[in-house]
This record gives sequence, structure tokens and C-alpha cells, in this order.
Amino acid sequence: MAFVLDEVVPWGRNFEEYVAMFALAPADLERRILGCADGPASFNAEMHGRGHRVVSLDPLYDASPDELAARIDTTFDKVMTQAHRNRDTFVWQNIRSIEHLGEIRRAAMQTFLADFPEGLHAGRYVPAALPELPFPDRSFDLILCSHYLFLYSEQLSADEHLTDLEEMCRVAGEVRIYPLQALSGVPSPHVEPVVAALGARGHRAEIMPVDYQFRRDSRTMLRILSGAR
Repeated sequence: MAFVLDEVVPWGRNFEEYVAMFALAPADLERRILGCADGPASFNAEMHGRGHRVVSLDPLYDASPDELAARIDTTFDKVMTQAHRNRDTFVWQNIRSIEHLGEIRRAAMQTFLADFPEGLHAGRYVPAALPELPFPDRSFDLILCSHYLFLYSEQLSADEHLTDLEEMCRVAGEVRIYPLQALSGVPSPHVEPVVAALGARGHRAEIMPVDYQFRRDSRTMLRILSGAR
């Protein structure tokens, strides 16, 4: 039984996972980073604690802390039930078990919730959504997009993916997307046409290996260098 979600749900990952998913070198952490569709990930909070600044963007940030906590609780039960049913599709190595998965995800999202009020006031969390980013051209060096584009391939068309990525390339010189699998666990059918379309529009897009795998065969990210660099 494959994962089935009717809509994008709040589900957060931590600093170590971001570093691995996006092959972030120490120098990358010093860059101006925007996280698109970051949801309740703890990457922003943990980067802030390390003395780095990240701006995270998500329509979820329009909600109050109590509303966010309630949505996370609802999502947690739903996703963990599906993870248990689909446990054979995961690689239980760094994350050792269903129970460990729950502990890691809950800890990441609790870290986010604790940081959210201060971070929202400081402008580190921006309530907005693709395909219109509320930033001038080249406001950032690097955009990271975790578990949104390509993952939700049934909900978002190839044209919507391309529009979103073109907007990211306007705002930053480099964009990294992970994973390239759809929710069902198969490679997203949008990757090939989107990569071709980006190349035709003057961007350099390449699929690169990463030292991260939780869903089986999900060991690559898409890296885009904007043609307007």
C-alpha cells in the first residue's frame, strides 16, 4: 500500500537531515538561504541556534502557534499510521524503527513550535506561498525545497513545478530540491520534462547523488543554477 495524501501536510525534518538531503557543505551554511515550503521543520531554529540565519517560507505560517500545534498533532497520527503500513518501503538505518521515526519527527516539530513566535517576529518565518515569492531578484544565494516539489506530483502538474522553479531561480542563484520521488515511492514523472524545460530556458539543472536515504532508492536531489547568475 502506497502513501496517499490528498493535500500537502505539515511534517518536519531536522538540521542533520537537511544537511544530508541537500549535501550542504560548511560553506553553504554561511550563505543566504531560503527554505521554500519549509513547514514545521527545525532547520531554521537549529541554524539560528548555531549563529546562522535562514528565512523559511510557507503558507502554514499564517496560523497561530496553537493552530499549528493542532494541525501537527492531526498530521502526526495520519502520517505515522501510513508509515507503519508502508514500513517495507523505508531504509531503517539512521532511523531505526517506526517508533524512532516518531521520536525524531516529533522532536523536530516541537523545536519548530518553540522557535516559531520569536522567529516570526524576527522575519525568519514568512507566511507566503509559491509561485509568488515576496522577495526581490537575487535576495538569496541558495533555496532549499524539502518534500514538496516532485513529492506531490499528483497534486502539482509539471507546468506548476516549472513555474515554481522559475520563480525560485529569480530569487536565488542556486536551487536544490529533494526528494525526486512521488509520494507513491516511484520516480516523479515531472523530473525529466522539467529538467529539459529549465535547460531550454537557460538554467543548468542536474541530478546529483546525496548521502541520505530514508525512502528506498531516494538518493538524489535536483540542483539548479540560474541562467541569470
